[in-house]
Amino acid sequence: EKTQLYIGGIFPMTGGGWSGGQACLPAALMALQDVNYREDILPGYHLNMIHNDSECNPGIGTNVMYRLIYHPPPKLMLLTGCSSVSTHIAEAAYMWNLMVLAYGSSSPALSDRKRFRTFFRTHPSAVLHNQARIRMFQYYQWSKISIIQETQEVFTSTIEDLEKRAKEANITIATRQSFLSDPTNAVRSLKRQDARIIVGVFYEDMALKVFCQVYKEKMYGNRHVWFIIGWYPDNWYQKVEENDVNCTVDQMREALQGHFTTEMTMRSLDDTPSFSGLNVSQFDEELLIKLNNSDPNDTPGYPEAPLAYDAVWALALALNQTITRLTEKGVNVGLDKFTYDNSTIFREFYRAMDSTSFQGVSGPVQFLSTGDRLTLTQIEQMWDGRYYKIGYYDNKNNNWTLNHSIVRWNGPHPPYDRTLVVEDLRLVSMELYVGMCSSALVAMLAAFGCLVFNVLNRNVRYITMSQPGLNNIAVLGCITCLSCIFLFGLDNSSLSEDQFTAICQARTWVLVVGFTLAVGSMFSKIWRVHRLTTRAREEDKVQFSDVVEAWKLYALLGLFLAVDVIIMTVWQLTNPMTRYALQITCHSQSSISMLGVAAVPNVTYCGSKCIAAGQYLFLYTCHGSGLLRTVARAWHWKANPYPAPSACTYLYTWVLCLITAPVTILISSQQDATFAFTSLAILFCTVITLGLIFIPKVQ
Repeated sequence: EKTQLYIGGIFPMTGGGWSGGQACLPAALMALQDVNYREDILPGYHLNMIHNDSECNPGIGTNVMYRLIYHPPPKLMLLTGCSSVSTHIAEAAYMWNLMVLAYGSSSPALSDRKRFRTFFRTHPSAVLHNQARIRMFQYYQWSKISIIQETQEVFTSTIEDLEKRAKEANITIATRQSFLSDPTNAVRSLKRQDARIIVGVFYEDMALKVFCQVYKEKMYGNRHVWFIIGWYPDNWYQKVEENDVNCTVDQMREALQGHFTTEMTMRSLDDTPSFSGLNVSQFDEELLIKLNNSDPNDTPGYPEAPLAYDAVWALALALNQTITRLTEKGVNVGLDKFTYDNSTIFREFYRAMDSTSFQGVSGPVQFLSTGDRLTLTQIEQMWDGRYYKIGYYDNKNNNWTLNHSIVRWNGPHPPYDRTLVVEDLRLVSMELYVGMCSSALVAMLAAFGCLVFNVLNRNVRYITMSQPGLNNIAVLGCITCLSCIFLFGLDNSSLSEDQFTAICQARTWVLVVGFTLAVGSMFSKIWRVHRLTTRAREEDKVQFSDVVEAWKLYALLGLFLAVDVIIMTVWQLTNPMTRYALQITCHSQSSISMLGVAAVPNVTYCGSKCIAAGQYLFLYTCHGSGLLRTVARAWHWKANPYPAPSACTYLYTWVLCLITAPVTILISSQQDATFAFTSLAILFCTVITLGLIFIPKVQ
C-alpha cells in the first residue's frame, strides 16, 4: 500500500474573470493519474490533490488557501491559477514553508523574488508579450502607441514593463487609459487623442465591452491596429449575449478585423513525446475525452490546459528529486512527514523545483531564478473571424520569424502611428497662368509695335517734341514689367533651392528696373516741362532747348537706376531672398483621409532670413516720393494755360498700381488671387500707359 501525499489545487471554475479551471482541472487530474501510473516517479507514494473554486477572486482564493492549510492533511504545494489570486497566495505561502506553482498566472509582478519567495509558474510572464510587441512596433516603424487597460494588478504591472521597454526603444506612449468596469470613456478618450496603434490588456469579459465600444466609435479599419492578449478562446467575441454586450456578433467581427494577439506557446510546436510519454496530439485527444468531447472554444482554459498538466509533472519530478536529495544527505525522513514548520524537506523541495528541467506537452519546462519560464511568443492575426498564426518570437535568443504572406491590412499598407501630415504645395492654376501669360504676351507685342511706330516716326515734329527717346525707354520699361508675369506664376515644385532663389532675385530685379525705366522716363519729361513753365513766367519767350538739355534727362533717369542698383545690391548681399513655405491652415479631423493622411496646403514665396522691412521701406520711399512729387507737378498744371502732357494721366495710373503692392501681402496665402491681382495690376498699368502715350500720337 502506497503512502498518500497531498497537494492543494485552487482553480477558477466560475466567476466573472478567467474561469480557466474548467479545462485546467481535468488536465491536472489527468497528469496526477499519469504520475501515479509511473513506478519510477515517487515510488511508494500516491499523489493526491484537494481542490476548490476561487472564482478568480482574491478574497475567495485566499479563503480557499486557508482552508487547505488548516484542514489536514498537510499539503506539499499549492497549484493556483488567475494572477490576482496567485498574487495574494504566493505572498503569504512562504510563512507555511509552502511553494506555489501557477499554471495560469502571467502577472509580471509575480517575478519579484523578494515579495514572492516561493513562487514558480509554468505559465510565462506577460512581459514576454511586450518583447514581441516592441519588435513588431520597430519592424513596422511605429514610434507612437497608446494603451488601454483594465484596472487589475496583472495588467498594471504588464503595462509598466511595456512603458519601460518602449522608452528604451524610443517609442512614445501617447496616452494610457484605464477602466474598472465600463470602458466607454476610456475608448472615447483614445479617439480624442487620435490613437492609432493601440495595446489593450483586459480579461475576456471586458474585451467584449471594449470592442463593442470600439465599433461604436469607429476606431477600427485601415487607420487603426489593435494588439490584445491571445489567451482568449478563438470564439470569445461571439459570447455577446451571455455577457450582456450591446453589439451583434457581426459588429464585433467587423471591429476586430485585422487585430493582432500575442500569447506564449502553450503547446509544443512538434509531436515530440514529452517526459510523460504523450505528445501534443495524444494529450489533446485524452483531454477532449475528459471534457466529454465538448468544443474546446467553449471551454475556458483550454489553451492553458497543457500548462496545468506540465505543472503537476514539474512538482512530481521535483518531489521525486527531493527523495534522492534527502537520501544522499542521510536524512531519513519521508515526504509524508512534511509539516508546515519542517524546513528541511521544504529546502530540498525548493532546490529540486528550482533545478527541474524536462520536456512537457507545452514545450521545454525550466525555471529561471525568478521562478519564471521562458518560451516562444506566438503572434496571431484575426481575419474574417478566424485567427491565423503569423509568426513566433524567441524570447531567449531575441529573434523572430514572421510570415509576411499571411499578414493582411485593411488598407493598402500598414496604418501610420499618427496623422501623417503631407505638404500640399499650392501652385497657380494652369488655366490662370496661361491666361495671364497670354495677355502679357499680347501686351508685349503691342508695346513692341508702339516701339516700332515711335522709331519710324521719330522725325515727325509732334513726336519729336515729346522726347521719343524717353518714350522708347518707357516702352522698354513696360515690356520689362510685363515679363515679370511669367516669373511670378512659374511652377516651382520641381525647382531646386538654388534655382528658386535665382528666380526670386531675378523677378525682383526685373520688376524694380522695369518700374524705374517706365516711371523714371515720365518723371524726366514732366520735370523738363515743369522747368519750362517756371522759366516762362519770367521770360516771354523761351526755347525748350534752353531750359534742360536732353542729356540731363537721361542723366536723371540714370541716377534713378543707380539708386535702385545700390539698394538691390546691398539687399542681395546682406539679406538675400530665398524660398519660404507658408502653411495656410492646420488640419482638422474632417480633412484627414481614410488612411490617416492630412494634406496641409502650403504656399511657397520669396522671402529673406531677416525681415526686410528696411529694404522695402527704403525702396518704396524712393519710388513713392518720386511719384508723389511728379503727381504734384502734374496737378499744378491744371492752373496753367499749357496743356498737360499725357504723362500726367500716365503717372496717376502708376500711383494706383503702386498701392497694389501692400494688398498682395495681405492675400499672400491665396496663390491664385495673389498672382491674378499682381498680373492684372501690371497689365492695367502698362496697357493704359502705352495707350495714353501713343494713341494721341497715332491720331
